[in-house]
Amino acid sequence: MIAFRSTIFNILFYLNLIIQMIIFSPFYFLAPQKTAWNVPKNWVRSNHWLLEKVVGTKLVVEGLENIPEGGYIIAPKHQSFWDAYALLPYLDNPFYILKRELLWIPLFGWYIAKMDMVPVNRGSKAKVMPVVMSRTKKQMAAGRQLIIYPEGTRKPAGAKAAYKFGIGKIYSELDVPVVPVAMVPGLFWPRRKFLRYPGTIKVRFLPAIQPGLGSDTFMKTLVRETETACDEFLVEAIRDNPDLPISDLARNRFEELTGSVPSNDSI
Repeated sequence: MIAFRSTIFNILFYLNLIIQMIIFSPFYFLAPQKTAWNVPKNWVRSNHWLLEKVVGTKLVVEGLENIPEGGYIIAPKHQSFWDAYALLPYLDNPFYILKRELLWIPLFGWYIAKMDMVPVNRGSKAKVMPVVMSRTKKQMAAGRQLIIYPEGTRKPAGAKAAYKFGIGKIYSELDVPVVPVAMVPGLFWPRRKFLRYPGTIKVRFLPAIQPGLGSDTFMKTLVRETETACDEFLVEAIRDNPDLPISDLARNRFEELTGSVPSNDSI
């Protein structure tokens, strides 16, 4: 049943993407940038609805009161393709730093270009980063929100934290608040797998880390606050979903945190 529901959801997921991109393209490309964001945000909301109705995976969002106004960095935990888009409805006018090759994809790349993302040209960091930071500061001055995944790439649920120091450098240079976001979607939407599992994905926007901290202090604060909340969610999710298959990494982390063995089968 899980495989059947996952297959149906994945088909509907991509159909939903293609259909909405085609239908709403005239509005999207003619509307002002902030207004145009309603199109991808609506797509995200519809995917949350599909995931709940088809698979049985619900979404609970906490800590919206911690989101500041204006420009800031948002630093989510990154475990799944799900968290690459899931937070968009809760942000005013976000942007990413991304590989410029994504702009070359027909239609999808045009959608990205509309939102004034900051493309990165592969090459020497010494040459690239000053240009990237200059463009990022310009977007931030316009009151936008930079989405950065502190670990750089998707990590499976339960994996040891491996935060890149690059976010510390960006935090220091931009001099804006950083909002950590805790979640463990990898338990329900595992990376590199087509299976989707029922349950409740909890997302928590944590209190903003204010500018002005030293890089080391900032990094320790970011890791501590994010990982503490993620550990809480991991334990809760495994306990509340005894039929949820979990990886050895998630199982081991649960045992480290609780001193007990989960009943869930490994995947």
